[in-house]
Amino acid sequence: MSEDKFEMSHALDTKATRFRHGWMYCRSDSSALSEAEPCVVTIGAFDGVHRGHRSLVESALEDARGRGVRCVAVTFDPDPADVVGSSRMGTRLMRVADRRDALIRLGIDSVVVVSFTTTVATLEPQAFVDDVLLQTLHAVCVHVGRNFRFGRHGAGDVDALAALGVQRGFDVTAHELLDAGEEHISSTRIRQLLRSSRLEEANDLLGHWHFVRGTVLHGRGEGTSFGFPTANVECEPMDCLPAEGVYACYVVQGNLAWPAAANVGAPPTFAEARPAFLEANLIGFSGDLYGAEVTVFFVKWLRASREFDSLRELEKEVLANISWVRHNLGSQALEV
Repeated sequence: MSEDKFEMSHALDTKATRFRHGWMYCRSDSSALSEAEPCVVTIGAFDGVHRGHRSLVESALEDARGRGVRCVAVTFDPDPADVVGSSRMGTRLMRVADRRDALIRLGIDSVVVVSFTTTVATLEPQAFVDDVLLQTLHAVCVHVGRNFRFGRHGAGDVDALAALGVQRGFDVTAHELLDAGEEHISSTRIRQLLRSSRLEEANDLLGHWHFVRGTVLHGRGEGTSFGFPTANVECEPMDCLPAEGVYACYVVQGNLAWPAAANVGAPPTFAEARPAFLEANLIGFSGDLYGAEVTVFFVKWLRASREFDSLRELEKEVLANISWVRHNLGSQALEV
């Protein structure tokens, strides 16, 4: 197993610079983008940093290298859809720090995280361009997806951005959305696949294993009584857990990744509903993870959740899941 499968479980060492509407990040071993230094910019929510996002970023990087300038990604925290739309609990594919680090790993020189407050949300398209793209970044070219919207009530589109570019002296490149099958790759499509137990299709569109972070809490102890340690992981309510069911996973803490069979949602046999919760039966683990933050990578969907008539029947099924994981993912922790 290549350790780059788990690289997103480790935070990058970055340095931050404050600006009017948020923060700018770059690798700690890189020099910060200086004021009024020309750059190529790409803009998006980048939730999940999926294959479509990567295609957009690669084009922006190629343009920047050709111009001999740096490449900057602009993203938002929180996602604008969570500010101007209705509640979207359980929809976040990737936390903002993970999005930032993933973009930098792709080669982006700096990531600007705009704090999407009501003030920013009510900026007119022209004001957003002036405040963020020109005063903060001095953009010479802006790369966006064809469906890009910006400014108050999403009033600005690609044509409006291009018109502002002509007025203010920067280029605009609009990219068609990347297709997979007969549909565009999008964060919305990936969320729908995850909620439909179609994990492997979602992972394919992401270009990496879907993962969540959470804190290990004390649980009921049934897993231990069956003979295998269980990590009871509580995630943040905004995190997008896949559909309830059992999954083959890796649970990463520090520099070790344990193969695991994870049940998303409270097991029906015990009927104790808890939101944003999973139980991971770890293979090859001994010790104490209580209170630790772990990263859970979802590799394969194994079965739907169902209620069992007895603990013996439950144990038999869980052991079968463990056997599949042991045979396919390994029987001991991997160094990552």
